[in-house]
Amino acid sequence: MPAFMRSIPEGDDRERQVCNTCGYIAYDNPKIIVGSVIQWGDRVLLCRRAIEPRRGYWTLPAGFLEHGETAGEGAMREASEEACASISLDGILAIFSISRIGQVQIIFRARLEERSAVPSFRPGPESLDVRLFGWDEIPWPDLAFPSVRWALQAWRESANRPLGQPWGNPAEDPRGSVPPDHGVQDRSS
Repeated sequence: MPAFMRSIPEGDDRERQVCNTCGYIAYDNPKIIVGSVIQWGDRVLLCRRAIEPRRGYWTLPAGFLEHGETAGEGAMREASEEACASISLDGILAIFSISRIGQVQIIFRARLEERSAVPSFRPGPESLDVRLFGWDEIPWPDLAFPSVRWALQAWRESANRPLGQPWGNPAEDPRGSVPPDHGVQDRSS
């Protein structure tokens, strides 16, 4: 059974998990999260989380990118899994770096597919509830993560305009290192 210990491999500049027997390096790199701000007219779709972390709080349909899928395919899958919704992607809205938890979040701007005059969505297994909110109805104090707030702000600023360069972290948290509920400003108004 291989035994791993933390050491700095030759030619590297940081500690890694290295096998004592064969020298294999087990890299632990950031995870990629994909999701979307999904609109229907001037409203946005949010999901109330049925799982930890932050069970009961509102979020965008988003989750870990799987091997073998593109970022866009992953965002569409997450919308289907969490909101039972079919969406069309407009493009990349934002890319957020959340260094304190080792995540890179790729957030798309998307629309519910128009199959009828009434949008089709419902809670999936990871959601307690799924709803459309107007800007003034968004439950700002009950959002699950700072990046949800950032993405909604990016959506508001870019809505109904061609997408340009993706948004990034806000100036007050450029590395995504401020934990939730610890100094993150509410830029919702």
